[in-house]
Amino acid sequence: REAQLFVEKFEGALGKGKGKKFYAYKVMMTKKWMKFQRDFENFKTACIPWEMKIKEIESHFGSSVASYFIFLRWMYGINMILFGLTFGLVMVPEALMGKPYGSLPRKTVPRAEEATAMNFATLWDFSGFAQYSVLFYGYYNNQRTIGWLKFRMPLSYFLVGVGTIGYSFMIVIRTMARNANEDGGGDDTSFNFSWKMFTSWDYLIGNPETADNKFASITTSFKEAIVEEQESRKEENIHLTRFLRVLANFLALCTLAGSGYLIFFVVRRSQKFALEGLENYGWWERNEVNMVMSLLGMFCPTLFDVISSLENYHPRIALRWQLGRIFALFLGNLYTFIIALMDEINLKASYLQIFSHLEEEKIVKYNMTIWEASLYNGTIPENSTAPPIQVDPADVPRGPCWETMVGQEFVRLTVSDTMTTYITILIGDFLRAVFVRFFNYCWCWDLEYGFPSYSEFDISGNVLGLIFNQGMIWMGSFYAPCLPAINVFRLHTSMYLQCWAVMCCNVPQERVFKASRSNNFYMAMLLFILFLSTLPAVYTIVSIPPSFDCGPFSGKTRMFEVISETLEHDFPSWFGKVFGYASNPGLILPFILLMVLGIYYLNATSKSYKEANLELKKKLQSVRNRELLG
Repeated sequence: REAQLFVEKFEGALGKGKGKKFYAYKVMMTKKWMKFQRDFENFKTACIPWEMKIKEIESHFGSSVASYFIFLRWMYGINMILFGLTFGLVMVPEALMGKPYGSLPRKTVPRAEEATAMNFATLWDFSGFAQYSVLFYGYYNNQRTIGWLKFRMPLSYFLVGVGTIGYSFMIVIRTMARNANEDGGGDDTSFNFSWKMFTSWDYLIGNPETADNKFASITTSFKEAIVEEQESRKEENIHLTRFLRVLANFLALCTLAGSGYLIFFVVRRSQKFALEGLENYGWWERNEVNMVMSLLGMFCPTLFDVISSLENYHPRIALRWQLGRIFALFLGNLYTFIIALMDEINLKASYLQIFSHLEEEKIVKYNMTIWEASLYNGTIPENSTAPPIQVDPADVPRGPCWETMVGQEFVRLTVSDTMTTYITILIGDFLRAVFVRFFNYCWCWDLEYGFPSYSEFDISGNVLGLIFNQGMIWMGSFYAPCLPAINVFRLHTSMYLQCWAVMCCNVPQERVFKASRSNNFYMAMLLFILFLSTLPAVYTIVSIPPSFDCGPFSGKTRMFEVISETLEHDFPSWFGKVFGYASNPGLILPFILLMVLGIYYLNATSKSYKEANLELKKKLQSVRNRELLG
């Protein structure tokens, strides 16, 4: 009976019996489903932005260069989210529902600046009409609700600024945790060359271009494996190596000290120029700080690269040392720039700190009354019942708006850094490659193998330039909501321009090495920059009073008071009391301490599990070796 049931069940597979047609239909549908799954996986891969370009770069230049472009693509996705938040919840509501241009003094170009407000030089400097637009903080009104939707603009502005920082922290930490999980088992280097030789080729490839890329990828992977094997067997003179590494670190410290002194000197000069009036100086004096920072960021990494040749590290370790030195250089430049901005803010807002906020408003209103009375030959009627004077907002005097000034500086620095990067690619890579290619036939020596030769892709400089540019975006987007949009455009164009430059103008490195499977070293530096970028923004939100006649927080002593105002007007009284108890430092500090202890415990547990996995792997390998020998 069991044999008969077995035959009836599987007789369709033999092409006989009543189940033949059903079995053939099932086989056909199974094949179609498998083909659909394969096509859908190919479609998903094709939908990943720039995936084919990055694969092509990886096949020719190795995983270390490809890791930069993967990191750039990840940064592009983050900035798209930041752009969506600022554009959809801040800029668009103000443009559609807020008061139009020319309705208020903060939304109008002053009369003295109208003649040059549309000049290219003025707009390129983000002044004129660009300054008095939704691009900067000062344009936004402090009206609590706007439009027929009763949109709460000050609250939205504050929450978007805080939310972008919170989202950035969350996504960076989450990515680091996912990368740590993927990299938890270590690399299996047993029979590495045999596996690469006999199992690397994909026999389903039917496209000639894909086959060429796969061939180049296999070749590059062999080069990476050879470098790893050479480094594991290398013998060196330990005393000479130590001396050269100490000398290299001394030269790097001297370079960093010289860079810091130069930045300090230039900042002091710029403050002197600001006090004497920038209109008395030329273009270089007005942009000296930005240009010096860009030039240092351009030439110091090259000097660090020359110094690192003394150390004779493994290429991966040498890359991390190079990243650390350029990180220290950029960090010093960035915080020197911030200190200069704070000094300028204190100079411009020093008179605002003499009086309380209410007294400031009274003085401004009294000055406005005197100014209006001057329209009537300087007489102020004491008991006048005349209608209010209609004055063009362009003629109304206004106080300094330090938030817009800070936002302008960050936008200018971002744009100048972008232009410097593009010019460096065109001159340092493209024109150099053209010169080497066409003048090599008529030169005294071989230009391709001698000086200047084709350039290699600078991984460390490009990675740190990307990280510090993102730090400026996080730091300045609270004062210039347009910064995420500018950065999205910068990253988008950089992807295409740098991919073209790598494939057309650069050559692979002499020692192609394998990058680590995770980008956690990049992520750790990005997390550190994110933390440092939040400090100035938090300081201004908590400690510095906002400008009294511009921005969504004008009329308040501190920017964060918009939260208490919302709780008072839009929520029940008991909710405000609960929020006040929850925000008590007596509860927050123990909670933070508990989180730190929890993170420490989970980190220690993760390390112990990783060590246990590695130990188990060694035991399994030793058992396998004994079986092969036996």
